[in-house]
Parts: sequence; C-alpha cells; structure tokens
Amino acid sequence: MEVKNSISPLFNSKREEKSFLNKVQPHTELIAALISGVIILFTWLSENYISDSTFVILHLLAFAIGGFAKAKEGITETINNKELNVEMLMIFSAIGSAIIGYWTEGAILIFIFALSGALETYTMNKSKNEISSLLKLQPEDATRISNGTEEVVSVNKLIIGDLILVRAGERIPADGTITKGSTTIDESAITGESIPATKNIEDEVLAGTVSLDGTITVKITKAAHETMFQKIINMVQSAQEEKSPSQLFIERFEGTYVKVVLIAFGIMMFLPYFLFNWSLETSIYRAIILLVVASPCALVASIMPATLSAISNSARKGVLFKGGIHLENLSQIKAIAFDKTGTLTNGKLIVTDAYFTSDSDENEVITISGAIENESTHPIAKAITAYSHEKVGNIKIQVNNMKTIHGNGVEAEIDGKLWQIGKPDYVGKQLAESFHDGVLSKLATEGKTVVFVKTEGKIVGVYALKDTIRREAKVAIKNLQTQGIKTIMLTGDNDLTAKAIADEAGIDSYIANCLPEEKVNHLKQLRDIHHNVAMVGDGINDAPALATANLGVAMGEGTDVALETADVVLMKNDLSKITNAIELSGRMNRIVKQNVVFSIGVIAILILSNYLEVLDLPLGVIGHEGSTILVILNGLRLLK
Repeated sequence: MEVKNSISPLFNSKREEKSFLNKVQPHTELIAALISGVIILFTWLSENYISDSTFVILHLLAFAIGGFAKAKEGITETINNKELNVEMLMIFSAIGSAIIGYWTEGAILIFIFALSGALETYTMNKSKNEISSLLKLQPEDATRISNGTEEVVSVNKLIIGDLILVRAGERIPADGTITKGSTTIDESAITGESIPATKNIEDEVLAGTVSLDGTITVKITKAAHETMFQKIINMVQSAQEEKSPSQLFIERFEGTYVKVVLIAFGIMMFLPYFLFNWSLETSIYRAIILLVVASPCALVASIMPATLSAISNSARKGVLFKGGIHLENLSQIKAIAFDKTGTLTNGKLIVTDAYFTSDSDENEVITISGAIENESTHPIAKAITAYSHEKVGNIKIQVNNMKTIHGNGVEAEIDGKLWQIGKPDYVGKQLAESFHDGVLSKLATEGKTVVFVKTEGKIVGVYALKDTIRREAKVAIKNLQTQGIKTIMLTGDNDLTAKAIADEAGIDSYIANCLPEEKVNHLKQLRDIHHNVAMVGDGINDAPALATANLGVAMGEGTDVALETADVVLMKNDLSKITNAIELSGRMNRIVKQNVVFSIGVIAILILSNYLEVLDLPLGVIGHEGSTILVILNGLRLLK
C-alpha cells in the first residue's frame, strides 16, 4: 500500500490521475517542442564549457525530442501515400546540417518545424470538443410507457411508435408528437427563439428541447439517429471535415516542393563533378549547402511569428482566433450573416412599452402584475417582474390561487379579485383590439410581444416586450457596410419580428423562420453568391451554420457548442470588434506576403550563389538564418 501511494503522491485518486493525463496528452507535441528549444538554448549558451561529445549528445537529444512527432508523421505518411513530404525534407535538411558539423542549425530547423506542427495539432484537437459538448445535451435515457408501466431505457432502444413520458424540467430525448398533456417548451437549443413555445396534443416536439412547466406523453416519430438534434451534430462534423481550397493547394504544393528540392540535391551531388570538373568532395559539399539553404525554415517563419503576433494583438482587444488561417481569411470576407437572439440582440426580453387605463391606479397595476409574475419562471414573467421592481420597488403582496394557463398566460387572486395576465385571446380578443385606440396592432407591427392585464371583466393595462438590440450592433453593421461587406440576419423568429429587428439594426437583408438545417442551406447559397461568408452566432442552433461558413464567429457569452465550433470568439460580446479584426487581418496578410516574397528571394539568391561557388557554408548559414530573423522581426510588428 505504501508503494502504491508513493507512485502518485500528487493525486488523490486514480480518477484524478487519469484526468490529469487526459489534459496533458493533447499537448505532448507542444511540450516536446518546447523542451527541445530549451535544450538547444542551453547547449548554445554552454558551448564553451562542455565537451564535444556532450555537445553532440545534447543536440541529438534535441533532435529526438523535438523531431520525433514530425518524423513519425512524415515517415508514416510517406509509407501510406508513397510520396515524400515537407516533414521528410526538414529531417533531411537537419541531418545534412549535422553531417557538415552544424548541429545547432539542424536542431533549430527541427525546433521551428516541430513548434508549428504542435500548435496546428493543438488547434485541431480543440476544434473537436464541440461534438462532445453537443452530446452532453442529448439525454441518454428515456422513460418509456408500455402497457401502462413506466420503464427507463436507453434512447438508442427507442423505436418509432414508442410512448415516452417527459416530466416538467426534463429534456426531451427524441423527436415526436404529444399524445397527452400540454407544456411550454424551451426550443432555444434548436431554433434560437428566446420565447418558449406552447405545445399541446398533436404538436411536434424536438430532441434536446426542455419541457418547462408540464408533464407530457410523446409518441416517437423519428429514430435516435434521425432527430433534428442528431442532424446538428452530423452537420458540424461534416463541415469540419471539408478541406478549404487553400489547404488543398498547400498539400499539392508540398509534394512538388519536396520533389524539386530533392531532385536538385541529387543533381548537385554528381552533375557538377562530371560537367564542371568539380571534385566529388566539392559536389557533395555544395549539395549539402543546397539542402540547408533550400529548407523551408524562412518560409515557416514568414507566417508563424506574424500570425501569432496578430492573434496576440487581437486577443488583447477581446477577439480570440483559434488559428492563423482564420485570421488570414477574415480580410477576404465579402458578407456576414448574423443570428438574431443573443447576437444582434441581448437575448433577454424587457418591457419597452406600458399602457394603462385612465381610471386605474398605474402603480397598483404594476405592483400586482409584478407580484403575480414573480411566481412564474417564464421569460415574459421575469421581464414584467423586473419592470415592476424598477418602477415601484419590491413590494410584498399576498398572491392566492396562482395558476399557469398553458400557452395563454397566468391568473391569480389578490384581495379576492381575479387578475389575468396573458395573450389577447386569453383576456378577450375584442377587448384587446379596442384597448387604448387599437395599440395592439401598432405594437405587433413593431415585432413586440404584447401582454394584457385584466381584472373585474376589463383590461386595465398592457405591456409590450422585446429582445433589444445590442448598443454596439448598429455601429458594427454600419462600419461593415462602409467596408463594402453585406450584412444578412438569419433567425428562427417570424417575419414580422425579424423585419423589425433588421430595420432597427440597419441590416441589408434578413431571412426569417430558419431552423438549423435551413440556416446551413442559406449559408451555402450565400457562399455561392459572395464566395467568402462569415457567420456570427451564439447558440447551439447556430453551430452547423458556424461550421459551414468560411469563417464562424461566436459571441463570448454564447453556448459551449458555439464557442467550440466557431473559428473566432468575441470575448466581450462586442460586435464592433469585428471591423478592427478585419483591418488587422489585412495588415497581417500584407506582412506575410512581404515575408514570403523576401524569404523566397533570399533562398533563390543563396541557391544561385551556391551554384556559382561564391557561397561557402558560413555565409549560407548567415544568409539562411539572417533571412529567418528578419522575417520574424517583421512579423513582430503586428504586436503593436
């Protein structure tokens, strides 16, 4: 027992140890690259104090630790694809440097390449987390009713036609229709709609949504793998697996580049010996110099430091990029699609208007309606309660016989009087339409939710509620339009509400009544028209669209799934930061182009000088490493 405890003293249990290992494992490649860099730095600083054998051993250790992952990847892909790649070229370059005695040069080549590969692997691992986040919202079990008996079974065992029981507060495990009972459903996970929908017998309900205040019996209409929720998961996976045109180009360029350099290396080893009367030793020496100066070290440094500097800059300003490719693509965006709820709007209902009859006590109506709604957890109730607290304070009133009328509103008794708060149909359609000179029609046209207060047979007040536009949304939309970027709103709301929000925000166009699958289809159509399209959203329902767009942008207060799926996260929920990020993306792309042209130019000059025999190894090293340092310094300008 003592031996076992001494093995892992830092962990209280095997579960904690396993959790620690799971967290460290995705970062092993990055950790190995950093350890390799530390060894190289230590060896360089202590070069004058260690023996030659120790010098070599330390560099071999740096080679092994830093280069293992990329060497394994390069060798495996070469065997599987039967084609050499850049990983193999970097290995050959490092070995060539070591052969001619430049161990530090070879180790640095390995370190830079390993570091870039580790960061890429880390980003790819992070991008897969949204699938597990989605799965957490899919119930694993369901209460099946068979012959009047309740039985808890796995969701995967449900078949079409089964009856399941869903109690208040539970998440619905599968798509189906209600056969018994009624409830209010929070469908924000699927539609993004902030106001819960009332569901009665024969109405459809979707997996992943929540029954708020009623127990219902649901008849399964779709198998577990065919539900809308599962479709969202599948769409996210499918969109992430698609390769961008630039990625495909890089893969094609990689094979060509390696072949050209290796062919040139082979020619350089022997052809000058036969054609120019070079000695065999000189030919081999020149070929190794060629392999060193032609390595893509400078090209790698042309992009990575500039990208990391720009990412660091944007992070300080509240914009988090999950990879350099996303920052690069941002300046190419021609259109941006926005979700409504939680993105353009605050995602929270507030009372925008309130009207009362002249013969009623306004404060009394506000106080009583606030006290009644305080008994409910519905978003509308919360908004009216907050309005009441703001206007008259937190006054305690005895509320009796509080009842929720599914899909219509609430009622309760105050001092023996019946008070009703709800929809026009609930309080009386004719009374509602004639109240306050027909204010209902005006408020509805503005896309607002209208709630009436009735007592003793007459309406005494009306509240208009709306999900308000974010303060910075209008500024962001205007700035994007100034830059020539089209703005589109995609929302699950009805057309009337969507139009009101779009007009207020200044959006160029809008598409209403969008389910997640429809948002994806609209995104694909927008990509056909504008080619490069970004999507900004915050909810689970936005995840497929975020993954489908050329660039997905999530609000920092959004759901975990949206944050994981998106390529960019606005940490402070400030839409105006998008325009700043677009400008930064343009600067980064210009600097990267400068670096690439410069580094390729230097490589070309070094190769030509080597052929002309005016370049020896020290100058080749200086030229190669000097160009690398210069492009790194140029990239670091983006920190400012």
